[in-house]
Amino acid sequence: MDASIAGWAHSKFGKMDGIDPEQMIGDVAQQAIAHAGLDAVDIDSVHVGHYNGGFLYQDFPSSLLFNAIPQLRYVPAVRLENACATGSAAIHSALNAVAAGRSRYALVLGFEKMSELSTPEIGDVLLKCSYAKEEAGIAGGFAGLFGNVIAKTYFDRYGDQSDALAMIAAKNHHNGLANPYAHMQKDFGFDFCRNESQKNPFVAGPLKRTDCSLVSDGAAAVIICRDDDVSTPANRVRFLATAQINDYLPLSRRDPIVFAGASRAWQQALGDSQLTLDDLSFVETHDCFTIAELIEYEAMGLAAPGEGARVILDGICARDGRLPINPSGGLKSKGHPIGATGVSMHVMAALQLSGQAGDMQLSNADRAGVFNMGGSAVANYVSLLERA
Repeated sequence: MDASIAGWAHSKFGKMDGIDPEQMIGDVAQQAIAHAGLDAVDIDSVHVGHYNGGFLYQDFPSSLLFNAIPQLRYVPAVRLENACATGSAAIHSALNAVAAGRSRYALVLGFEKMSELSTPEIGDVLLKCSYAKEEAGIAGGFAGLFGNVIAKTYFDRYGDQSDALAMIAAKNHHNGLANPYAHMQKDFGFDFCRNESQKNPFVAGPLKRTDCSLVSDGAAAVIICRDDDVSTPANRVRFLATAQINDYLPLSRRDPIVFAGASRAWQQALGDSQLTLDDLSFVETHDCFTIAELIEYEAMGLAAPGEGARVILDGICARDGRLPINPSGGLKSKGHPIGATGVSMHVMAALQLSGQAGDMQLSNADRAGVFNMGGSAVANYVSLLERA
């Protein structure tokens, strides 16, 4: 692929009571443009990832950024949505614009302001990412989909995985300590994550609070262009391959614990790049729930079906393991503002590959995999990235 990330920016994720969404997206857009060594007039397309679904009254956000950056007025802008993979959908839109020669410098912006609503209202909005005809009544909302259906099915078939899930949660929270953008920079430890308590109650099925990603506000942005058009060489992070695979929306039409679309996306991206997992330095994967990360180990090919626990129990995915997974802390620690998530994951990878990750920095970070999914492994995106 002849495409690179040329600059980026990332807001702090969390509950942002005092910030207007227009200010949030304006700040990261301006920072990303400056980081790329560009001016606003250099941007010739804008690709906005915003799920919304009722989090905000304001919809139709494609031109919202113009209020903060008037120089972008008249630039083509589009809003993308693909549930929790909305940010990656926006990145693919920008990649397509650059590949087609219709855009030289494409600005990708992902954002979400989730905290305006009450917790029950947030649950109602998130449940719209399921198949409403069959799944809207599942107890526990969207968490119930992963807890009462996916995790319960996995436990019934392969045995209790509570130790593995607690280790995944503890790993990601520990990694998130070093991430200045993370919503929750707190090291809970295995015992707290493993045991039910007043502060860590069961939420749905075998999933406890520490097994669920956070309700967060936040924004992230990247600039995408052709390799030769990168203005600041120190920022150049190349796309080696990308893949998007969509699957059935209803869980009833597929095995809920075989993320077949995710597996196909990984196979396609690895095949197109002629790489294997052994060629990657780390992976940022979509841990909306700890059971999702566990099954994603199997989908990416690190473990056979039913054996994903070995990846965490044997330390394979630890920060100092064979293939570190979520050195940023993942969605579990970093937070999961839906529209921002896919863009954020690419920013986290770019920080590592460019050597700009600060306290998060891994040694010898040369190539990365990013997996972002929408819904219950319905919209599946893989990016393989390389340090220039």
